[in-house]
Amino acid sequence: MTDNDNDPVPVTLPEGRFEGRVAFQQLVRDALACAAQEGWNEIILSDASFEDWPLGERAVVESLNAWSARGRRMTLLARRYDAVQRLHARFVNWRGTWGHLIECHGCPVADPLELPSAIWSPGWVMQRLDPVRSTGHAGREPARRLALRESLSEWIGKSSPAFPASTLGL
Repeated sequence: MTDNDNDPVPVTLPEGRFEGRVAFQQLVRDALACAAQEGWNEIILSDASFEDWPLGERAVVESLNAWSARGRRMTLLARRYDAVQRLHARFVNWRGTWGHLIECHGCPVADPLELPSAIWSPGWVMQRLDPVRSTGHAGREPARRLALRESLSEWIGKSSPAFPASTLGL
């Protein structure tokens, strides 16, 4: 056995159309694993509720732990975060630990089908164009990345801080 036998297999993110909940959830897992391996400095996760995202899975939280480092930044955008708190306990704990890297925005008046369901990074994006059927597109095309970033920036501009890392009380 060599030293390289324990090295993780590089994640290659797909490009093109995807269809179905299983494919979507695997894209989320792969994107966050790739973010950790490649050291993405910025990530935006956006969804109306994150209800059907695999954020609470051990492997996803392990990828997020590996990604977490000084200088990294994550933005979350949702209508509300009650489903996240109810369904993704590991992620909620991770968010509490790494709250200084994460900015969460809520836009409760948004139509759930209009708020983008997407992952944005400087080098790759994934967007569910039909969240009900989990169909969408992933890719590295600069025009697609720019268009999604502009859309997400508009939504973030309409939102307000939400989902605090901790709740202070008496």
